[in-house]
Amino acid sequence: MEDFAAAVGLSRPTVSKFFQDPTSVRAKVRERIEAGLTETGFRPNLFAVNLNRRRTKIIGLIFPNSLDPFYTGLRRRIETAAAEAGYMPFVFSSDGKAELEAEAIETLTALNVAGIIMAPVSGNAKHHAKVKALARRNPIVFIDAPFDAEQPFVGTNNAQSMALITDYLTRLDDTPCYFDMPWVNSNAHDRRQAYVDTMTRRGFEPVVLDLERSETWDFERYAYEQANRILKSGGFPTKIVLCGNDRVAFGVLAAVNQAGLKVGLGRDCDLRVAGHDNQPLSEYTWPPLTTVSQNTAEMGRLAINLLLSKLDPGRPFDDPRLSGGHILVSGDLVLRASA
Repeated sequence: MEDFAAAVGLSRPTVSKFFQDPTSVRAKVRERIEAGLTETGFRPNLFAVNLNRRRTKIIGLIFPNSLDPFYTGLRRRIETAAAEAGYMPFVFSSDGKAELEAEAIETLTALNVAGIIMAPVSGNAKHHAKVKALARRNPIVFIDAPFDAEQPFVGTNNAQSMALITDYLTRLDDTPCYFDMPWVNSNAHDRRQAYVDTMTRRGFEPVVLDLERSETWDFERYAYEQANRILKSGGFPTKIVLCGNDRVAFGVLAAVNQAGLKVGLGRDCDLRVAGHDNQPLSEYTWPPLTTVSQNTAEMGRLAINLLLSKLDPGRPFDDPRLSGGHILVSGDLVLRASA
């Protein structure tokens, strides 16, 4: 940067100021630097600049599954908000594995990132302690699933959203049985508990299907195999199947459709199937899936603003929820032909 500053006839602090914020220098100076950049092709080394700063302009994002449309939507929202705030997001996938999650945090720490937003995976006590120790060195905001009661978190209010769809389904012609999602994070427990609580409150006996316990992220295959096992052993105990998330519902729909059963609300239908999340493909399954929509836009906005509030305590925010540790976002019922 010193060589470039000398080439354009300006001081290094002026050039550095331009790279931090081009609008912070006078228009004529900005034009002079931009002309120099065109002529020389110079670009500051991002890593060198960040290692030299007390606080960088990089934010790390860690998601457990890079192919899951829900996490893709969250990532897009956070990346946009981070860029608007002047930060560059670096994205890692833990592939649903605790050891890769810890490695990603360590890598981001080595890059001297300003902070991290991550959707945690389930892990043992040793992994939990390791992540907590790393969180002391880097501001971390957890999203989608909480890490513990102390760490900042933004996610869906599972108690509200699952109660919403359970309550609706109990008003149809049978009571809903519950098809668990794999226990990859705390959402699995929270959603099942919300189903049980709502059924009890409505005066019905909860019916949780006896499934093989799994921590796989291959939700569709897991649900397809488990649904086929249920169909071959006598079928579902009720005519309504509530799934822990939409990807599980996709597997269930595939199994029951291939078995020749008809899903929907008509009198000639054998089953009703519902999910949770409102994945982008939920509208295009057959039949289209009744579900609960998670507000990914609001979750992403709150997560980045919560992190920025940790990085800059003096930064003004118009949302009083940012002063708290855990922020829960409500879901909305989406009614379609499957239930």
